[in-house]
Amino acid sequence: MDRLTLIAELIGPQFQEKVSTTLKNHLTAAHLKGSPEELSDCVDSDKREYLPAGITEVLSSFDFIERGYNVCILGESDSGKSYLAKAIGIKACNRYNVGYFHSEELLESMVALKEQDYDKYARKMKKYLKWELIILDDFLLHTITDEREIKILFELLEKRNEQRKSTIVCSQRDPDNWKAMILNDEVSANSIMKRATKHYTIKINTR
Repeated sequence: MDRLTLIAELIGPQFQEKVSTTLKNHLTAAHLKGSPEELSDCVDSDKREYLPAGITEVLSSFDFIERGYNVCILGESDSGKSYLAKAIGIKACNRYNVGYFHSEELLESMVALKEQDYDKYARKMKKYLKWELIILDDFLLHTITDEREIKILFELLEKRNEQRKSTIVCSQRDPDNWKAMILNDEVSANSIMKRATKHYTIKINTR
């Protein structure tokens, strides 16, 4: 056995263990640990169609993360939006820091944290702005009437866009109806809509 082969056999198991540990840590931080979603399942079938054609293969390269592009996934309830978003997030955890959140829960928790401990809120927001990919599920499922939530959503999307960090939003509503879901702040509503739909928009049709 030559020296390089011997070294490879000695450090190989340690390297694989480190990679496995890193992935588990990323999945835990992303709130995706234990999720079974597989990106290979997200293809056209007799149950659903992904438009535009071939978009799931395009996203699986993660070039959109490297470029800091945003993705908007649209479809009816139970059409497979969350499955696709989670599948992308799980695979991305091999290489990137990822966060998966239900939009309302994230905004409510951030508002409460900002009221209770601004320094802790600022540190958490800074962390969210650094992650390469954030997924916001159930985006604008209900009308946002709290001005504090609107400001946090605006800050999150606007600053992530400035720093070329990717965000995926999943919504049951067509983007043309989003402005009506963000009350009393047309400027923020326009910016949120523009940022969330800036690059890729996927439509999932059930059959």
